[in-house]
Amino acid sequence: MEKTTTPPPPIQRTLFIVKPDAVARKATEEILQRVTEAGFRICALRSELLTAERAGQFYHVHRGKPFYDELVAFMSSGPILVTVLEKDNAIKELRRVVGATDPAQAEPGTIRRDFAESKGRNAVHASDSPETAREEVGFFFPDANFDD
Repeated sequence: MEKTTTPPPPIQRTLFIVKPDAVARKATEEILQRVTEAGFRICALRSELLTAERAGQFYHVHRGKPFYDELVAFMSSGPILVTVLEKDNAIKELRRVVGATDPAQAEPGTIRRDFAESKGRNAVHASDSPETAREEVGFFFPDANFDD
């Protein structure tokens, strides 16, 4: 009888942002430490101060929603740390490490549970799909080639 093996999960790259609230509280180092301890490799990292226009471009998918203007104002209120992370099943794994958007609903030990102030000021952003990750990485790192 032939033995079948399950292929390993695919290596993925995804975007991760430490938002202005967490940067202002100087939580960046501890948040990045949690991510790397969870097995993620940092492929790219930089600080940026978004203008309202650029924040609006990044969050264009939410345009017209009740929280859009508040989100754009928040994301342009202070510096952010933008990173590209890599790991097997990075998107799913990062969202598990990050926790639910609403920190009150996030699992204990997740980044949002431990660092977020509220649903609107939730410390971090993580891409939610391979398509979104590709678009978001390209937005912040247009010259980077992450398609090895």
